[in-house]
Amino acid sequence: MATKTPPAFVEAGGREVRVSSPDRVIYEATERTPPITKLQVCEYFAAVGEPLVRAIGERPTAMERWPDGYREGMRLATGPQDREGDGFYQKRLPKGAPDWIETVKIAFPSGRGADELCPSEAAALVWAAQMGTLTFHPWPVRRPDVDHPDELRLDLDPQPGTTFADTQRVADVTRELLEELGLRGYPKTSGNRGIHIYVRIRPEYTFEQVRHAAIGLGRELERRDEGVTTNWWKEERGERIFIDYNQNNRDRTIASAWSLRARPGAPVSTPMTWAQLAEVTDPREFNLVTVLDRLADGDPWEDMDAQAYSLDPLLELWESLPGGELNFPPDYPKMPGEPPRVQPSKKVAEHWDAQGNRIE
Repeated sequence: MATKTPPAFVEAGGREVRVSSPDRVIYEATERTPPITKLQVCEYFAAVGEPLVRAIGERPTAMERWPDGYREGMRLATGPQDREGDGFYQKRLPKGAPDWIETVKIAFPSGRGADELCPSEAAALVWAAQMGTLTFHPWPVRRPDVDHPDELRLDLDPQPGTTFADTQRVADVTRELLEELGLRGYPKTSGNRGIHIYVRIRPEYTFEQVRHAAIGLGRELERRDEGVTTNWWKEERGERIFIDYNQNNRDRTIASAWSLRARPGAPVSTPMTWAQLAEVTDPREFNLVTVLDRLADGDPWEDMDAQAYSLDPLLELWESLPGGELNFPPDYPKMPGEPPRVQPSKKVAEHWDAQGNRIE
């Protein structure tokens, strides 16, 4: 009978966190990376604890958990009723968490509430990794005010037929537009083929206003670059970069800076300067094995909190550019002014009124 490996302990911020099954392989070897164990994942999150807490500290944070590790072909569960997924989102703090783990109460679009992880120290990140977390999904708010975002998040989502170079081009057009409007964007790789750009904003806007700001920016990008789209329906996007404006909705989150992603080679969603981003040829090069060397040169996002910006310039674009309201995610209640929630190729015109309501 095989002897069970004893637990290990990882120190983070003055606490020792117990790690069970430390030799479990979480990521298999690839051309770029050796096999990566659970202990190495926990040690990684301890090592990036300072910049990661700076990025997600005091924020409601969902945990993307892969208890058995990640293997190519594994699938993330689509929701609570999906029992076949290998990974899943944990939005409520699991039972049995240490008493020093902090939470914050949030409200979902349905009106239901939950006590969600609210990291306040690096040890909380290591504990989450011990529970199988690879990716942290923080809300764009900080306690105690969880109803007014302090981040605008721009998710540049490459569609089939596009390349990372296409995403880089659109990111640079986005940078130019933000600078014209007096705003500063902070970019990072998504950990896959996308790019995320964050703007620190004053926490005085609703989720709806922040979403409208993202739509306004996306529409101006469409005017400047024909390779950009804000079309919600995939069949209408073509080979373009989709600006996913709905990532700014309540209970919609993006993988945090410094998070691992459930993909081969343990890629990291890596914060960068604009100059560094321009030099990237393959985002897979930024992974658990390599990013700590980059962090030794400093955190490119360290000064993000130095200035919070007004969203008024982007809300002016929302008001002035044509197009009106766009679709919300399917799990949201029908919203005022929203277009019909039916795939355009399946829509029968006479079944809908001018306000987008189905005629029975």
